[in-house]
Amino acid sequence: MPLPNLHTVEGVLARFNEDLNAAQTAHERQAIRDRYLGRKHSVVAEWMERLAAAPPAEKKHLGQLTNTLKKELETRWTERVEAAAALAPPADAVDVTLPGRAVRLGHRHPLTVVRTQLEDIFGRMGFTAVEGPEVEDEWHCFDALNMPAEHPARDMQDTLYLATPIAGDGPGDKRTLLRTHTSSMQIRYMQSHTPPIRIVVPGRVFRRDDLDLTHSPAFGQIEGLAVGEGISLADLKGILLAFAQQMFSPTTRVRFRPSFFPYTEPSAEIDLSCWQCDGRGCAMCKKTGWIELGGCGMVHPAVFEAVGYDPERYTGFAWGIGIERIAILKYQVEDIRLFYENDLRFLEQFPY
Repeated sequence: MPLPNLHTVEGVLARFNEDLNAAQTAHERQAIRDRYLGRKHSVVAEWMERLAAAPPAEKKHLGQLTNTLKKELETRWTERVEAAAALAPPADAVDVTLPGRAVRLGHRHPLTVVRTQLEDIFGRMGFTAVEGPEVEDEWHCFDALNMPAEHPARDMQDTLYLATPIAGDGPGDKRTLLRTHTSSMQIRYMQSHTPPIRIVVPGRVFRRDDLDLTHSPAFGQIEGLAVGEGISLADLKGILLAFAQQMFSPTTRVRFRPSFFPYTEPSAEIDLSCWQCDGRGCAMCKKTGWIELGGCGMVHPAVFEAVGYDPERYTGFAWGIGIERIAILKYQVEDIRLFYENDLRFLEQFPY
């Protein structure tokens, strides 16, 4: 079938319709529009050149034809664009034939995982998890724990005091502070309960520390307390050994190194045998075979007296362990700051 003649109005319009009907996309339709109505190198541009070169006697007639052709092409182009727009789906339309997007499920933070594991392990040994206020008064945080105002251990805590004093349980109004350890909850719990007691106290504590590889001004801690008749240091070591073997390795061993804490007597640092090298010495334990974990000891009689317990009848033990410290050892993370930066590339590496 011969192509329409581009030197007649009817021929150009017929060819324009054929080309538009064959176009499949908006990009192809725009290319056709440029071919016929573009300012340069188009069909209409060629007609304008013919008009400019035509003899004077033909200019009027050819000019009318050229004007008619241009207007008709523009009309047909506008009609086609409007028709295509009417058939196109709305900009906010949903294509129900597309496959659904997989929903990304979140999971628990590694510090939350470790805290839950700690609570589960000690829960199986009869300890109840309790929580206490993060804003404390200095009587619960220090005085009742055998740390009076002049005690040097207060300086070691790098305390963050608040402006408003409150009526404490001790004599007079007491200053408020962000608790420096969860040991303050030992006092609160013993004030409202009678022995026997077995509790663990997980939660955030605050110290005036700079944020670096191993320190943070806010971190997690879990405190343990057991009070009853006939409780000994051997019971404390047995509890911590059972915990370490469930958390780290069945071959882990525990040793105590003498230390000092105002609220325990005797006091000790808790060391675990390195589960990477089984105590032989490696990079993880710095060739010592042992890894420091936290502090512990037998509850000081002065603490029992502060809460009204008879120190001649009751004994007890307590320990404190950093939750981040457990996570760093368990997952072999070298920088504590990684736990706080919310980088999913880091957090998604851990089981949950």
